[in-house]
Amino acid sequence: MPAKISNELGNIYISEDLLANIAGLAAMECYGLVGMASKRGKDGIVELLKREHLSKGVKVVENNGRLTIDLFVIIEFGIKISVVADNIIDKVKYSLEHLTGLKVEKVNVNVESVRV
Repeated sequence: MPAKISNELGNIYISEDLLANIAGLAAMECYGLVGMASKRGKDGIVELLKREHLSKGVKVVENNGRLTIDLFVIIEFGIKISVVADNIIDKVKYSLEHLTGLKVEKVNVNVESVRV
């Protein structure tokens, strides 16, 4: 279900795919992030996504005008994961709230792999 913003002039509908793209692009700007991850089917192999398919590593859930974002990421080896995750959370939350006007309730960062 797309996110909805209502005002006196009418309604604005924002697709979940657009929200996922915004979140993916914002996350990719963070230092220490190698890329977004996608799990392939049953075997559980983690796949690094290209820039065109960032939204596959993002799950967006909208509930009463508040967003919950799940990011599946691959982190660079040798960098503190908690610091990278905090930066990703702050950047994604700011970008989505600033660009769309919607409130972000949670940003969950799922580290799928570490790469050299």
